[in-house]
Amino acid sequence: MARPITDDDREQVRTLHAQNKTRNEIARTIGRSPSTVTKIARELDLTFDRAGEVAVATEVRRADLAARRAALALALQDDAEQLRAQLFAPCTVGEFAGREGEWHETHLDRPRFGDQRQIIGSVQTAVSTSLRLAPAEGGEGAEQVRSMLGALGEALQQAAADDPDDGGADGG
Repeated sequence: MARPITDDDREQVRTLHAQNKTRNEIARTIGRSPSTVTKIARELDLTFDRAGEVAVATEVRRADLAARRAALALALQDDAEQLRAQLFAPCTVGEFAGREGEWHETHLDRPRFGDQRQIIGSVQTAVSTSLRLAPAEGGEGAEQVRSMLGALGEALQQAAADDPDDGGADGG
């Protein structure tokens, strides 16, 4: 048989509710079930409706995520620029070779064609992802940039398909 609700229960619910405690916190504090606390609150014309607080918290979270996406988009643009700078920069290529598996390095004036193609693909991925996170404003100019990057990526892929082995013309 359920324990009867006392005036002390009602007073504790009223006091804890005034302290902005949740239904479950009140139930734990007074040692009653959440349904009993709900029943007492109903008798006292109290409500646990927190829709306003939830809406504010949701909006704050949405704004925080938007700021984080914008920061990530900027970081991706920086990454794309750093990768792009590697396209024609001197580099060192190394690999294990020979019977003994010795390490050999070669210094090149620029990355090999296949490496350049991978760099372009990485640049394209970084820029595309950045634009999805924080779409560019400026309409037509931004669309031209996206179109140019897409065309550049397609041209590099076509060149690679036409000449899968560049015959060592890249110094490697």
